[in-house]
Amino acid sequence: MLESKPYPDRHADLVKRCQQGERRAQYDLYQQYVKAMYNVCFRIVNNEAEAEDVLQEAFIDAFSHIGSFRGQSTFGAWLKQIVVNRAINHLRSRRMTLVDIESHRLGEDDGPDLADPEPYDEEGVQLEVDRVRRAMAQLPEGYRVVLSLYLFEGYDHEEIGNVLNISETTSRTQYLRGKKRLLDLLT
Repeated sequence: MLESKPYPDRHADLVKRCQQGERRAQYDLYQQYVKAMYNVCFRIVNNEAEAEDVLQEAFIDAFSHIGSFRGQSTFGAWLKQIVVNRAINHLRSRRMTLVDIESHRLGEDDGPDLADPEPYDEEGVQLEVDRVRRAMAQLPEGYRVVLSLYLFEGYDHEEIGNVLNISETTSRTQYLRGKKRLLDLLT
């Protein structure tokens, strides 16, 4: 009887060849993930050159430890975790500061806006994406990182707290304030 993996991975053959030390497989796997993982890095570190450096270090880590990959998730999910951790560690080395929640209490106007935005026409989507990207880049680092991890990478506040060594409450507060600031920048 065939054993099925909990997460089928379309790159399982490439991963296996990498685990056997095949350089061409490493190159092919790199090509499959480089763009997506660069975007993850850039959203977190907010600097093109630093994102490229973090990305290269993450791939070196991944290929150095590919023997420990057991297929308990997809290779992409495993790699993304390495990339996120590398990016967060890079921010720590830059001494990321989160906005002090004690000095900035949430007011009534700081709560989540539950109204759905109007949908954009398809032609304007790229302009809106660029506008949001520019606005995200203007956010303080703490807000930007929490928003990126929550909105784009799918982390919940408990996971963000663990990754950033902050409380779940601080993550939620950073998220709400970052979202409010982002909306302010966009209007």
